[in-house]
Amino acid sequence: MLSILSNRTYRHLFLAQLVALVGTGLLTIALGLLAFDLAGADAGQVLGTALAIKMVAYIAIAPIVGAFANRLPRKTFLVAMDLMRAGVALFLPFVTEVLQIYVLIFVLQSASAAFTPTFQASIPDILPDEEEYTGALSLSRLAYDMESLTSPLIAAALLTVITFNGLFAGTAIGFAASAALVVTSGLAIARSVKPAVGNVWSRTKRGMVMYLKTPRLVGLLAVTLSAAAAGAMVIVNTVVIVREELALSQTTYAITLGVFGLGSMLVALSISSLLRKISDRTALLAASLLLTALLGLLAASSFAAGIHWPVILVGWFLLGAAYSLCLTPAGRLLKRSSHSDNRTAIFAAQFALSHACWLLAYPLAGWLGASFGMPEAFAGLGILSLCGLIIALRIWPASDSERLAHSHPDLPQDHPHLREGHRAGDPVHPYVIDDLHTHWPKPT
Repeated sequence: MLSILSNRTYRHLFLAQLVALVGTGLLTIALGLLAFDLAGADAGQVLGTALAIKMVAYIAIAPIVGAFANRLPRKTFLVAMDLMRAGVALFLPFVTEVLQIYVLIFVLQSASAAFTPTFQASIPDILPDEEEYTGALSLSRLAYDMESLTSPLIAAALLTVITFNGLFAGTAIGFAASAALVVTSGLAIARSVKPAVGNVWSRTKRGMVMYLKTPRLVGLLAVTLSAAAAGAMVIVNTVVIVREELALSQTTYAITLGVFGLGSMLVALSISSLLRKISDRTALLAASLLLTALLGLLAASSFAAGIHWPVILVGWFLLGAAYSLCLTPAGRLLKRSSHSDNRTAIFAAQFALSHACWLLAYPLAGWLGASFGMPEAFAGLGILSLCGLIIALRIWPASDSERLAHSHPDLPQDHPHLREGHRAGDPVHPYVIDDLHTHWPKPT
């Protein structure tokens, strides 16, 4: 897995991702403490709303970027988005009203919605080999987990000598360092040579249509709903559980979030070997089942015996492990379901649609926790996770083959696709929704 770091371009981009994520982790902790400082016991609702605004930005911006990203100077675009995020982070320490949080989060996350799918879609082009790309996905998941683990530890150490507002400076430094690493990465600046087809709306929705016509990707989206349910419970309600219900310190809050990251990291370190033994579908469905069961057990424990920090630590660790298993294989499915010329649009569609799941889960976690209590929040999000599992089981076929038999009665016999893709009359080849393959073949 580490051998792919010998690729200079990928190494610089991975390090850029890593430092930006550490900065993002500091932002998450500082934002939770800022919400508590401004709203007290209602911090869960404030944080849930702020994160819902983040999701709105992701859903609105990512598909538009997906329609144009292949026609933009990629390196310049990524650097500009990093610098925009750094600039917004510098304003957050001066916030005095909840509304100001909402406005700045929308601007910052709009830049993230433009940056992330463009960044993710660049990696398969840099590492076209399937095994190398799987290693890159594992490293990417590991980077997210290191953020979940190290950012709380860094924050815990910093909070002993500075106020939480100082953490926003760390966020800005992370984004600025990411921009510098992208500049020195050697990433190609070239734009796509393909001409733009259709108007703005048709190009924006194209990635969404291709995504939603691919059964394995709809199954992936359903599993993402389970991940969002568990992740929202952790991100939104940890600050309320630790600071309000258990009356523990800011440092304890950071450590509790770090335990979630530790569980996720341990799975990320072993997932490459795991995916050699089981299919992506099996791994994702198992992860969805585990998340649903864990949320149910935490709900039952909370109803029966109340909230206890040791139980939360164990629960957060196990949720982190299942969460990592839920998310890491996603890139493999996206690569398998796209061509290089429409990959950015597919990644952007996944980015937007997956965050629609978070848009549902974030406010639900905050509202249930604030209105009813943590046991009810666990139960409600467990039901949401169960819905994702059931949908995935029904939509994602067990026999999910890349190569599918199909025909093209609408194409002339001398069409290049029939000559090259259907040689000797063979109707079977790797099948991806595109301009020539507009519908998924029915099972034979």
